[in-house]
Amino acid sequence: MKLDIQSIHFDADKKLIEYIEKKLNKLETFYDHILSGEVFLKLNNDVKDNKEVEVKLHVHNHSMFVKESSISFEAAIDMAESTLRGQLVKYKERLRG
Repeated sequence: MKLDIQSIHFDADKKLIEYIEKKLNKLETFYDHILSGEVFLKLNNDVKDNKEVEVKLHVHNHSMFVKESSISFEAAIDMAESTLRGQLVKYKERLRG
């Protein structure tokens, strides 16, 4: 899957980018027709869970979006990956139905 990862107002380190790619590429085991994905990493200093992740996946004729916040980007990616996994399973079931 082609992933476009953008960190807004800061530079994400290579380790974080590799972690994001590893986690989101696992989604292809649930639905193997994911065309591409976009990931936006933001810092929000106004709240306790200040690491915000937005992920948009593009599948055939459909897009899936999730937005999560946590105390670390890794935790937010884990939550986003779990939510997207559920969305992909439901989408795949709808296609079969």
